[in-house]
Amino acid sequence: MNDFQELDSLSSEELHDRAVRYAERHLDVKFFWDLLKLIPAAEAARGSVAEADDDVQHPLSLVADAFQADDGSLADALRPFYIDYLQKHTEA
Repeated sequence: MNDFQELDSLSSEELHDRAVRYAERHLDVKFFWDLLKLIPAAEAARGSVAEADDDVQHPLSLVADAFQADDGSLADALRPFYIDYLQKHTEA
């Protein structure tokens, strides 16, 4: 189930969960590194500029955000990243 339309029909939370589970099972450190790099921009895109700035200034808060990136508007902002990752890993 890695067709764009099928993936796009899933909730942002489900996309996050599938991508993270796959990355964990395959020890895909690059996925998590890319996610960490995208979170500040995703937060800024959703209007949380202060939170994005805090993540840049305090990397530990960024790590915490990575584990909560399945929630609400942050997950919505990261949908393209999750869909792209799942499309590239058809066995996910």
